[in-house]
Amino acid sequence: MPDATTPPPAPPEHGRAGRNLPAALASAAVLLTAIAASLVFWKTAFMFIVAAAVVVAVWELRQGFRAKDIDLPEQPLMVGGVVMVVVAYFFGAPALVTATAVTALVTMLWLLRRGVDGYVHTASASIFTLVYVPFLGSFVALLLAEDRGELAIVTFLLVTIASDTGGYVAGVLFGRHPMAPAISPKKSWEGFAGSLLACVAAGWFLVAVLLEGDWWVGVALGLIAGSMATLGDLVESVMKRDLGVKDMSQIIPGHGGLMDRLDSLLATVAPTWLLLHYLVL
Repeated sequence: MPDATTPPPAPPEHGRAGRNLPAALASAAVLLTAIAASLVFWKTAFMFIVAAAVVVAVWELRQGFRAKDIDLPEQPLMVGGVVMVVVAYFFGAPALVTATAVTALVTMLWLLRRGVDGYVHTASASIFTLVYVPFLGSFVALLLAEDRGELAIVTFLLVTIASDTGGYVAGVLFGRHPMAPAISPKKSWEGFAGSLLACVAAGWFLVAVLLEGDWWVGVALGLIAGSMATLGDLVESVMKRDLGVKDMSQIIPGHGGLMDRLDSLLATVAPTWLLLHYLVL
């Protein structure tokens, strides 16, 4: 037995980026393989992956919000979230808007059972969750439903991954000037520049070659995706600091919670769908 003066073991060192890189790469490989298989063999299967992600993300947010004594009504949010994804895929944007409104109303009615105390507090957090996760996540289903939906999803995912990868590499190698030290100390302006460069390159190539669209649309997609992905990451960091948690959960080895990976995707998917739907697909 160690004596009282023995210092506690040091936590594992994960480098300047603050993550366990081997575990993160292994988890990413498994997730990408599942996504690729669904898109290649039966694209509708990818919709079920999206629906499952919505359910897990709502569960994670409920766990995080409980740190502030906010108990989200996960049943209507989960069921309504799945319905929103399904109707977006099969019936389009108007059906998504209707399903979102109905889910919001059902959620507020569901909370009436808990009484008056804290109603506005919990209802506000619930509608925030509804918009942040199921509504934004349903734009993935809208993108998938396009005629070349599989290619659009590949473009969306690779451009967003390029943002994370470019920011990670540039931040580790050149990061010197913090972007928002009070929110995310490891995020730097150099990393943001790397995100934009990687996104523009990926967007230009994927839109021009994979989707056979105009090159300038790819450049615009890269600039928008890089900016929105960074914003999404900062928003998630603010939420975790406010809630007093490091990760929303530890469900994905090396990445933390699912929301820690979805933050960039949720922020980029709506403008990506808008750009590709009207200018490319």
